[in-house]
Parts: sequence; structure tokens; C-alpha cells
Amino acid sequence: MTQSQYEPDDAWFPPEEPPADMYDEYEGGAISWADPFAVAASTSPVDRSARAPQHAGGLETLQTVYGFDSFRGDQADVVEHVISGGDAIVLMPTGGGKSVCYQIPALVREGTGLVVSPLIALMHDQVDAMRANGVAAAYLNSTQQPAERAEVERAYLAGELDLIYVAPERLSNSQTRALLAKGTLSVIAIDEAHCVSQWGHDFRPDYLALGDLGEAFPGVPRVALTATATRETHEEITERLHLDTARHFVASFDRPNIQYRIEAKNDARKQLLQFIRSLPDRSAGIVYALSRKSVEQTATFLAGQGIDAVPYHAGLPAETRMAHQSRFLREDGVVVVATIAFGMGIDKPDVRFVAHVDLPKSVEGYYQETGRAGRDGEPSIAWMAYGLGDVVQQRRMIQQGGGDRTLQMRQNQHLDAMLALCETVSCRRQNLLGYFGQQSEPCGNCDTCLEPPKTWDGLVAAQKLMSTIVRLERERGQSFGAGHLIDILRGKENERVRRFGHDKLATYGIGEDLSDQDWRSVIRQLLASGLLAPQGEYNTLGVTPASAGVLRGETPVLLRQDVIGRKVRSSVRKTSAADTLDEGDRDLFERLRAWRAGQAREQGVPAYIVFGDATLRALAEHRPATLDALDSISGIGQKKRDAYGDQVLEVVAAG
Repeated sequence: MTQSQYEPDDAWFPPEEPPADMYDEYEGGAISWADPFAVAASTSPVDRSARAPQHAGGLETLQTVYGFDSFRGDQADVVEHVISGGDAIVLMPTGGGKSVCYQIPALVREGTGLVVSPLIALMHDQVDAMRANGVAAAYLNSTQQPAERAEVERAYLAGELDLIYVAPERLSNSQTRALLAKGTLSVIAIDEAHCVSQWGHDFRPDYLALGDLGEAFPGVPRVALTATATRETHEEITERLHLDTARHFVASFDRPNIQYRIEAKNDARKQLLQFIRSLPDRSAGIVYALSRKSVEQTATFLAGQGIDAVPYHAGLPAETRMAHQSRFLREDGVVVVATIAFGMGIDKPDVRFVAHVDLPKSVEGYYQETGRAGRDGEPSIAWMAYGLGDVVQQRRMIQQGGGDRTLQMRQNQHLDAMLALCETVSCRRQNLLGYFGQQSEPCGNCDTCLEPPKTWDGLVAAQKLMSTIVRLERERGQSFGAGHLIDILRGKENERVRRFGHDKLATYGIGEDLSDQDWRSVIRQLLASGLLAPQGEYNTLGVTPASAGVLRGETPVLLRQDVIGRKVRSSVRKTSAADTLDEGDRDLFERLRAWRAGQAREQGVPAYIVFGDATLRALAEHRPATLDALDSISGIGQKKRDAYGDQVLEVVAAG
């Protein structure tokens, strides 16, 4: 395996050293120097005429600016605490509304809210959304021309901004600190705070420098927010950001609208195609693969089968990446096949599925990636095909990846937790939430709940396999990979078996009762449980100290029975969003969607920046006839009512 084959290695070593002022584009393990997905509309000078007024309270701001009647979950408590000047650590799932927890205090308190955001795409997306709501928001980063940065700096010093976004790398710059000190900050928000953790899945060294913000800006409340934090990471965020006196808000990590499915890998691309075709037509989704080659091949395969699929990885030209993400954000039904370089800054709410054709490195990474589905709260699916090769490959990458013993041990612990999620015979959601320290009951909406897997006693099969490995090593000083071991066990008569004389082994042919696929399942599960381990440069299989108990018959071996291509009842309706409406309202919904698409094209922003599907459905169902009646529609705040109200009423009246 060469370094250029796999995205994680590419991500850490950019093809050329970027200019010093572009380090704020680094996107947490996936290089994005001068991120090509910057939304052009966000680079314009600040529109001060649209600035939201300062409000008396958090709820009034929520209603006036965002058009929502009430807070969700812990949002109200967080907002009230920060408005009163308190520091906070907020753990809230992806799509749970973390941004409201700092945006509203920034609007209510005097001054400008500083948001530390990990990458440009995320900044641009949020700035666009805030401006659409009438909030004076801007960012400072290297995609801007000097005149544009100067305009943002002037607006900040004049007190004309509600929010200003910067990356941690830029905030480490003394000139940026000096600029901020000359103005008035209302709140400091550190988004994606898990990046501060040395053992997290997305470590960013410059996050470590954010611990002194309390001293640099005394009296300004600080909020650290993340969607992915184990107890260990949570403690490290508290310590490294010097938030010892902060109040902690830990919401449920559960995303009940996401159905988790993991199936045995046979032909991953064909399985993926079958899965996508089981969904409503034109469902938007993200497919993650480990290598660039796999990304390209998978995208080509899907496109050849009539799926509107495009590739994304760091090796593509910047203009290609820009075009592909633009299509994904602005068009319906586009599927992006990508490495982990894609998705962290994606706020697209109607992603109906996230699929993995390769095993993620950690539960944290898996949770964050799958959390990009269903941000609108609608039913969505997290699907993965997982096989023996994934286990061997991940173990090999850890062994060959360098680092000290402590790092490799921690990486193996992350992988072990991911394998436990894949191999569990109980509720996947219970396993996933338990990793983050949250107890739960079986969900009834994952594959293992809907179709409980059958298990079988694998002790004898494990003993046959281990005996073969031990005999080869002790009697002949040899070791082999899974394929050759299976040939011996099944009594295959091929040239390689005869050449090595393995047809004379005592274990030759004793595993004929199991198929090739069955034996690969046995080996995969034994590797996942630590009863076997890959060895050496060629990843041959060897026993471990734990194998002794199996060989003596003292350690039970309970294995799950894989069923390739089994069909699980889907929580995603085989319908479109319009089909949730009465027949008489569907035409109006589609007319509103067409109007929204035109507005989005005209402004150069994704359609959901204008209105989300939930708002369009409410308009089609309630058919408001006056501007005042629009106030009762969720998602229409004062700015959007003023900007779009008359046009919306015309569409409704025509419908």
C-alpha cells in the first residue's frame, strides 16, 4: 500500500506547501487549502441594511429571526445561561440545533459574536443562512481579496456585525487577536470542539491555543460545542479550553430518524446499488470509500447504472470538486461518492442516506459521518457493507502507520469499538449510544432489531482454523492468508495446495461443511474479537494469546450467521416529500419548490437557504392568504417574510 493510494495519508501531506495565510483552510484531516467549495455569495461586503436588531430575549429572537415558536431540548437553557454571561460546554447531536445556542446570545448581547469554525465551507454555509435571516454575519479567511477583508474588519470595528467567523489557525495570529481586542465581543463560540482532543477523530493542533481566550477576552462568555465526544474527549475539552467553571449541557446522542444497517460484504458496489434503488427516486446521499481509486470506480459504476453520482476526493482538480459539491447542494437527487475529505461543512438538510463501502476507523468518525443524513428530522438511513478485508486492512494501516505504542494502542481501541458495533447481535443503536456513555432500550428501528440475526456455536470451526494455523507454523514454519487457509480446510485441489504439500496436513478437508463465504465470516469475526491477528508484511493470519482458551475448548465462540443481501424493512418511505400531503396540496407544493429553485439559482445559494421542505409543506397545507398569516408558518422569520412574502402569497393564490 503506497501513501498515494489512501486518502487519510494524502490528507496529512498536501501536494505542495500552501502559503502561510491559507492554513485556516485545513479541514480536520482532509486537506482543503483554499477550499474550492467556498460559496461565492458569501464573499460580498457586509449588507448592513439587513442587520437584525438587538432583541430583548432569546425566545423573541428565535421567533423574529428564525421564525420558530419554541426552542428544542436544551437550547433554551443554554441560550439563557450564555446570555447571562456564563460559560458552557454543549454536547448535542448533529442536526440538534447547536448553532442556535451561540447565535441567539450573540444577537441579544451587546457586541459581535466570534465563532471559531474549522473550515471555510462551514463558515460560508452558515454566513449565507444567517444573512438570509437578516443577520449581519461575515467571515475572515484567505478566499477573500484584501479589500473584502478590509471591509469586514472595518464593519467589525464599527460595531456593525452580529457574528464574525474565523478558523482556529487564523485566530492564533497576533494580528487577528489585536483586531478583535479593538472591538466588542458578545460571545465566543468554539464549534467542533472535539478537534481539541489528542485522541479524537479530527485533531487540530491550533485548537489547543484556544484555551487562553478567557484571559485574552475577560468577561466574554465562551461556548464549546460538539456532536461527537466520549467521556474522555469531554474531559479533555474541559481541560484544554480552560472551561473548568463552565456549565455542561449533554443532550441525547440519539438520532431516532436514522436507521442503522450493516451487512456482510460480498460485492459492495452491487450491494450499494441495490440499497440505493430501494430508496425513493432521486434520494440525495453520500457514499464514503477509503481510497481515491475506490471513489472513482464506485462513482463510475453508479453513474453507469443510471444513478446521478459524482466523485469527490483531494486528488481531483479544484474546479471539479467545486462543481460536484455545487451540484450536490443545489440539485435534487445527486449522490456524492467521497473520501472523508467531504462532508464536514455540509449543512444540506435533506440527505436521505449515508453509505460506507469501507470500514470507518472509529465510532466517533462513523457517528459524525452518518449524522450528515436526515438533518431535517425526516427518516434516513446509515448503511454499510463490511467484510474480512476491512478488518485486515485497518489492522495493517495501524501497524504500518508509525506512531508510538500508546498511539497504536489507542487506534486499536477505536477500531475494536467499531468492530463491536459491526458484529453485535443486539441493537446497534444501543451499542452506538453506549459508546458515548448513554444507556438506552432497543430501538426497534435498526437492522438487528427489525430482523434479529441468527447465531451459531462457532467453537469447533474456530478450533479447526486455529489448528491449521498452528500446524503450519510449528511443523513447517509457514503462515498464510485467509484464502489459502480456507482452501486447505475445504480440501481444495489446486496447484498451490499441492505445491506446498498442504493436502497432506491432518486438517486438510476437515472444513468441507462450511462454504467459502462461511469461512470468511468466521475469520472476520475471529479477527474482530481478537482471537486471530494479521501478521507481518503480507498480513498472514496468526493466533493470539486469547486463542489458547479456544483451542482448549474453554472459551465459547458465538458467531452471527451472515445473510448476504438480506432485505430489511426501511424507515424511509418510497415516496417523495409531496406525497406526505393530501392530493389537493401536492401541486401547490411542487409549484413552491419550483419557485424556490428559481430564487436559489438567482441568488447563487442552495435551495434550503431560501426555505426548507418543512416550510414549503406547511405553506401548501395551510395556504396563508396574508402577510400576517405567514407568521404562523414555521421557518419564516421577519427578514424572510419581508423578502419573499409577496411572492409566496402569489404562488399560493395561483395554486
